[in-house]
Amino acid sequence: MSAVTDALPAAVPTNPFSQLIRDSLVVAKRNLLRMSRIPEMIIFGLIQPIMFVVLFAYVFGGSMNIGGSTDSSTYREFLMAGIFAQTVTFATAGAGAGIADDMHKGLIDRFRSLPMARGAVLTGRTLADLVQTALTLLVLAVVALLVGWRTHTSLGEVLGAFGLLLLAGYAFTWIGALIGLSVRTPEAATSGGLIWLFPVTFVSNAFVDSSNLTPWLQHVADWNPFSATVQACRVLFGNPGVSPSDAWPMQHPVWASAIYSVLIILIFRTLAVRKYRSDTA
Repeated sequence: MSAVTDALPAAVPTNPFSQLIRDSLVVAKRNLLRMSRIPEMIIFGLIQPIMFVVLFAYVFGGSMNIGGSTDSSTYREFLMAGIFAQTVTFATAGAGAGIADDMHKGLIDRFRSLPMARGAVLTGRTLADLVQTALTLLVLAVVALLVGWRTHTSLGEVLGAFGLLLLAGYAFTWIGALIGLSVRTPEAATSGGLIWLFPVTFVSNAFVDSSNLTPWLQHVADWNPFSATVQACRVLFGNPGVSPSDAWPMQHPVWASAIYSVLIILIFRTLAVRKYRSDTA
């Protein structure tokens, strides 16, 4: 008996971090395959931002004063950073609804029975949503070019802007994950994910110059994490920006956007994973 035991290979301890990465990628692949088999999810996700581009560019473009100019082409360049940022943040509602749907259908109970890292379910889901967001941004950028949007900086700066957008989108999906875990149905997750997004995206510098707002509302808009990402993209794209502001996020938008996004990830990932563990314990 001892000879047989000695012949067995010793158990190799699993590195928790490497297991989390491996399991998260497996879950992300599962969600991406599911999305590919339901193409209407991707199509409907593309229609809304395209509608925003067309409506704002052609309906409101000629009536907006940007830097003393009411030229519609100027507003289109001003607008696109806001549309890009709005698109990545609105993906929050889809992330929350997807997680709530998995909880509602009992899929999470199946994951509980597997020897996998607990945080991998949420991390894999948010990574899959990040891939879908990147695809949406690519299509939206093509539409923006067709309506007259242009960049005036180097390729590296343009890619840096899209990198900040994806980082912000990934951060906001963790808020959606927490909402999805906190409600009982996917419908409630969708509603809960959209209610707070509208004031966040519209009380900002995304669609109008924040200097035109009342003083207290301008202060809120200038310190809004969403506004920092929008302003950072305008700087990196070389597009028209808002009037100068003394608020630190508007003076250092690239740094502010990155810091805001990292803080949101740290806070809401911790809360979401803790909520997931307590619900599946």
